[in-house]
Amino acid sequence: MSPPAAPGLKPLLIVNPNTNTSMTDALRPLVASLPSCFPYRSNGRKPEPSYVTAPSGRAVINNDADGEVSAVATLPAVLPLLDTHSGVLVACYSAHPLTPRLRRYTGRPVTGVFEASVLMAIALLHGPGELFGIVTTGKVWEGLLSMAVRDLVGGQVGTFAGVESTGVDAAALHAGGPETEGKITLAVQRLLARGNVTVLVLGCAGFAGLEPVVRRAVGEGVRVVDSVRAGVMMLEGLARGAF
Repeated sequence: MSPPAAPGLKPLLIVNPNTNTSMTDALRPLVASLPSCFPYRSNGRKPEPSYVTAPSGRAVINNDADGEVSAVATLPAVLPLLDTHSGVLVACYSAHPLTPRLRRYTGRPVTGVFEASVLMAIALLHGPGELFGIVTTGKVWEGLLSMAVRDLVGGQVGTFAGVESTGVDAAALHAGGPETEGKITLAVQRLLARGNVTVLVLGCAGFAGLEPVVRRAVGEGVRVVDSVRAGVMMLEGLARGAF
């Protein structure tokens, strides 16, 4: 007997606000592998998310200025799709301006992978003195993400160990390879050396598929939060709960 249909739940919309379609494609197998909390449809399949890639703007978002350009370019492509989806995930690891702008146009849940991953990381801290930290791409993001975390969590900032960069941009991160994996490992080791870091956040959607590399670097006892997974699971929960 097939699982019951879920007529009231629409699929999620996952937005890549840069023009790199290969990065969008890299998200698909990761999201497809996740257990869904949505009830299955009458055909026995879970609702598949929709994907949007920025039609113009920036191929890689390397700073706040790139984020603003990408938000302006992507917003018109997303607005017509809001009513046909249960929630929207902005798949750029930053305090991306597209996220709050989309919230002005819909009552459905909207989050960025940054916000979702930080909130999940805090929820995974269990004891006094435990910390979470972020591994990201370029050096410029160390300051930008540190500021964004402080703005987001306020009084919880004492649980934040900081940000370490790999020196690899999102496109190169997505391409992978031994040199990239070596730089990821070094960044992880530097972050763990900052204190009792028990939760490590992957601070770029380009880390999709590279979680095993990070897990080898952290060893046992450290939880790894993939930001895209965190965002999808958060939005599915919010949509199903009808918040």
